[in-house]
Amino acid sequence: MLARVCCRHLGPCRRLLLERRHSSATGPKGKIGANKEAMGRVMRLSFPAIFARGGTSNGLIILRHHLPPMDLWHTALPAAMGSPDPYGRQLNGMGSGISSTSKICVLSPTSRLDADVEFTFVQVGIKDGGLDMAGNCGNMSSIIGPVSLDEGLVTSPKIELDPSNGFQTALVRVFNTNTCKVMHSRFRVAGDPPRYCPDGDYEMGGVPGRQSKIIMSFLDPGGAKTGRVFPTGSPVNTLTLPDGSAVQASLVDVSNPGVFVRASDLGIQNLSSLDPPAIEADPALKIRLEQIRQAGAATMGLDPRTESVPKIVMVFPPSHARLSPGIDIKCLAMSMGQAHKAVPLTLALCLGAAARIRGTVPHELAAGHGKGDVVVISHPSGRLEVGTTVRGGHIISAELQRTARVLMKGEVFYERGDKLTAALARLQSA
Repeated sequence: MLARVCCRHLGPCRRLLLERRHSSATGPKGKIGANKEAMGRVMRLSFPAIFARGGTSNGLIILRHHLPPMDLWHTALPAAMGSPDPYGRQLNGMGSGISSTSKICVLSPTSRLDADVEFTFVQVGIKDGGLDMAGNCGNMSSIIGPVSLDEGLVTSPKIELDPSNGFQTALVRVFNTNTCKVMHSRFRVAGDPPRYCPDGDYEMGGVPGRQSKIIMSFLDPGGAKTGRVFPTGSPVNTLTLPDGSAVQASLVDVSNPGVFVRASDLGIQNLSSLDPPAIEADPALKIRLEQIRQAGAATMGLDPRTESVPKIVMVFPPSHARLSPGIDIKCLAMSMGQAHKAVPLTLALCLGAAARIRGTVPHELAAGHGKGDVVVISHPSGRLEVGTTVRGGHIISAELQRTARVLMKGEVFYERGDKLTAALARLQSA
């Protein structure tokens, strides 16, 4: 079942490649085909796509007119990523078995006056193949501006000169349909006409090598899903768990909703050694974290069964960070039931904002109690700076830096049965 998104544009399927072959698995001109007798009437289909990294995530970038209408996305996107996969590896598709690499962004032109392009983010369930569009992915958002420019969806971006290095930069305004929020993406360009240039010397935690930085500004990010920064009206809530125990949490909605709990409240013996492998090796802890997440979701008025929203984040004082000098707060996040090896970008934005709001759990634990405009967050793969502009108690914007690049372009092939193939063929000929 598809989650509801803010903007639905159910245009016709302009291009969907259907390949039918008869007696062999290899058709004319060496193209891949399907043997109906041997393969149980399974047909092979494809669509053009870009495979790209955005921040500490990667996934498929697809132009909307290359897909069937949205109510048929569930017939194509899971199979393209290799889901459902009971083994959890997605070996038969483009995913790789972890939540941060099972992502899709669908791009399209926009009619909005405050944006140049829009996109819908899709989180693909690894084992069940479900499509979750309840929230946005900040990491994958960083590649949207560059791809939109290079693919011709944006033709007249604002070009400026970066005074710090003399490089040209482009500004692309991006509307996310999941959250109905606008982001500004500023990145290096070169050439005539200008195209995205990933060359640079910026190094981000969790990604090897150096590239040009992409500056992401999330405008008016408060209440992205619930309409309020504090969905309950309080900076701290007491959540009751199924075993009758209780835990304090800050339920905050900035860019994406988050449930922030003190790691020290979870009964963990050695907090300093807690990392993603340790969490994965502790089933009881994972169950408890999921119970807290679901309790937080229900309290926020969200569906506890939706895995992607909200996410739960354990927070620590900076003294628990490996390289504590300069760190304001440490975090460990869960994403789709897995311990995240870095931090979901929208959750980092939410944490950075929460650390600056008096009364929240992150504000209590943050060094200096989040007094500066920039909060430095420690996560399992390094550190991240989040800049938040707050005026009169209102969050004007949140800003951070990423790197991103296109890894490959081509056709993504996937397999479906005859009933689906017939339905898609009818759409194509309509």
